[in-house]
Amino acid sequence: MVIAVAYLALITVAELVTTFSDPRVGLTLHGGLLVILLAHAALASDKPYHRLLLGLVLAPLTRILSLALPLADFERIYWYLIISLPLLVATALMARLLGFSRQQIGLTMRKVPVQLLVALTGIAFGIVEYFILKPGLPMDDPTWKGMLFAGAVLIISTGFAEELIFRGLLQRTSVQVLGRFGLLYVAILFAVLHIGYRSIVDVAFVFVVALFFGWVAEATWSILGVTLAHGITNIVLFLVMPVLMGN
Repeated sequence: MVIAVAYLALITVAELVTTFSDPRVGLTLHGGLLVILLAHAALASDKPYHRLLLGLVLAPLTRILSLALPLADFERIYWYLIISLPLLVATALMARLLGFSRQQIGLTMRKVPVQLLVALTGIAFGIVEYFILKPGLPMDDPTWKGMLFAGAVLIISTGFAEELIFRGLLQRTSVQVLGRFGLLYVAILFAVLHIGYRSIVDVAFVFVVALFFGWVAEATWSILGVTLAHGITNIVLFLVMPVLMGN
């Protein structure tokens, strides 16, 4: 528990530095954390918590990719796609290294009617988060074709990729090591990685949503519903509401 909380605190500090001080220093901190986590996991290979250390590698890796990849010349909607591809590869490799089956990380079709009801919560979550952040469209030319493409990107690159990482792999390792506290731990970690939006209200909102998503994934052993809810949340947040509100 002490080790888990210590790394959570370090990731939080790195996020705060990245957002409110100097992104280059934040990138350095996240890079250092990545190396330390890998080294610590290797040295503690005979300890139960080494699985959590390996899973936590994906947190600084997420920020490193978003800061280090040359994305300035692309529309923001492409950022999600470009960043998600290496993350999905890393998550697949990590799941294989940890010996997780498809079922253990929630890649199942269990309780489909419940999953579809969970998916609908994304509409409400997206509306609420829009009024917290009020973002603009992540694209220059919002044609119907472009909007459909952007929606697909958000479903896959934020909905599926992030839920596979957090409610799939990271939650499974956290629960194995920390017990039921693992759900709370991953929800806090997920909220911390939203500090970049510079809104304490949004961080608190994301934490509550992450707790709900974690509970659903744990109760159903499937990330189907939360993947769709997460994707729909971002579609409403970044596409639907900005158009309706004239952003």
